[in-house]
Amino acid sequence: MLMAHPAVLTKLIEEYTALSKLDAHNGGPEVRQRMEDVAYTLCVSTGTRDIDAALVAARHRLPGARPEDDSLLTVRPTVPAGRTSDALGGQREVQQADVVAP
Repeated sequence: MLMAHPAVLTKLIEEYTALSKLDAHNGGPEVRQRMEDVAYTLCVSTGTRDIDAALVAARHRLPGARPEDDSLLTVRPTVPAGRTSDALGGQREVQQADVVAP
């Protein structure tokens, strides 16, 4: 897979963030189209299929990113009904419902 240059990823992240803060989804057709274009480009550049995953992947490819640090996602441990976390031996199972955006 081709890798986008970090400078390109930084520009795309900044532009998508700015458009999001301006609520571009509710803007005029040109603004909505630009937001869709930036989201699509981020997805293609990171090999993902949705914008949330693309933003996480892009940020991890920037200089200074640490693979073990994912400040965008919070994972809650899952415990089967009727058991405590000690019963799992400290292991955590991540499920879709356990991923919480800030």
